[in-house]
Parts: sequence; C-alpha cells; structure tokens
Amino acid sequence: MPTFIHGKGTNVFVDVYDLSTYFNNADTAQSTETAETTSFTASSKSYIVGLKDQTVSLSGMYSQDAGGSDAVLSSILGAATTPIVTVALKGGAIGNRAVLGRAHETNYSISSPVADVTSVTADFTASTDAVTNQQLGLASGVMLTAGTSIAFGSLGNLASVDNSASSTNGGMATLHVTVNSISGGNTTFKVQHSADNSTWADLITFTAVSASTTAKQLSAVSGTINRYVRATASTAGSSGSITFNIAIAQF
Repeated sequence: MPTFIHGKGTNVFVDVYDLSTYFNNADTAQSTETAETTSFTASSKSYIVGLKDQTVSLSGMYSQDAGGSDAVLSSILGAATTPIVTVALKGGAIGNRAVLGRAHETNYSISSPVADVTSVTADFTASTDAVTNQQLGLASGVMLTAGTSIAFGSLGNLASVDNSASSTNGGMATLHVTVNSISGGNTTFKVQHSADNSTWADLITFTAVSASTTAKQLSAVSGTINRYVRATASTAGSSGSITFNIAIAQF
C-alpha cells in the first residue's frame, strides 16, 4: 500500500523565521533545460540535458506582526544576501523530506479581497551557491530535527537518518535558529555521518551561535557523505532553551 502524507504538517523556514503558521500552501518545482540535437536522417527527436532549476512558491495570510509574513517577505525582496529557505514537506519528525538551500525572492504580492482574508504570495528561485558553485541552489533532502524547543540540558545527539546509500558528490545543510533563550555561552551545531550507524565523524560544523541570538546558516561540503547522518548540538550556556531546525541534502 502507498504511504501518503497530509499537507497540514508542512513547515516553512526562511532565514531566522518559522513562517509555518502564516502559509497554507507551498509548491516546489524542479526542472532541467533540454536542448534539441535532432539531425537529418533521424526518425525521432533527440535531446541533451542542460541547466537545472528549482522554485518554491508560497501562499497564505498577510500579517503585520514583527517577524510575520509581511515583515519578512517584504524585507528580503531584492536583498543583497540570498535568503536561506527550508520547506519540510511533513514537519515534526526527523527523516522527513525537505527542500532546502539558497533562493532569491523574485515576487511578493498582497491581495485584499472585499469578502475574504488579506493574503500573500511569494516566489523563490534557486541561486547557485557561491562556495560550491553547485548548479542547484535548492535541493531535495531530509530533516535532521523535529522542530521542537530543546532545553540546554537536553542538547546532544539526535536520532539518525538512513539515506540508504552513501554519496561521493558532497552536499549542503541548512540551519535555522528561530528562538534562543540560552544564556551564558555559545551553542554549536554539527551534522555528523556514519557508514554503520555506530561510529560517527563530524561532517559539517556550523559557526557557533551566540547566547540569546537567532541565526541562519548554509554550509556546503564536498566529497563523501556516508549513509547515515544526524544532527548534534552542544552549548556552553547555563540556562534557557533553543529552537532550531537542520536539514541536509546530498548532491
């Protein structure tokens, strides 16, 4: 029997904001250009693949709240720094699929009908990563966190994800710290990998996040990513809690 999922569990993270409660629809699309190579004497058309592209389209409710849909989406339109976006297709569980990476916001629209709620739409287009020069600024991956708030004393190794096979093409991971009340020290986040789900090595170490600050980061890695991956976090802080989301994609 097929395993279907309901769209109500989708989570949307843009930079340091969890915008899930402002949106009610998220569309992701992937495409590859094709160039025709059909020649004389051919009986059927032939093509070669070209550049990849991926887009994310979001729609939902307008809000003037600080950190709400309008404040965030209007501020990143045309921004010099490309936003970091993660769309978890079924949020709330480690291992669920996600689309993640850098993407320019190319359109932001507000609609105010006389007999309905004021709504917003936003479109994002993938941007080539300046570090890895990967053609696909957005990629399909998996969530390594469940999106819950974790007290400083409970940070550590989270559950692992089995990607079924290793990859030799590298990958990238996104980090969104949306709430942070940790005081007294920095918090460090890592992605680790393992060939056997037993012996672990650091794969990606994000820049340490200062006490009581939110953060967003994208980090790329080249070479082999082993079959199993997990997120781990530690802090020098003495109290508080932190809400963070990490996703990883293999190229």
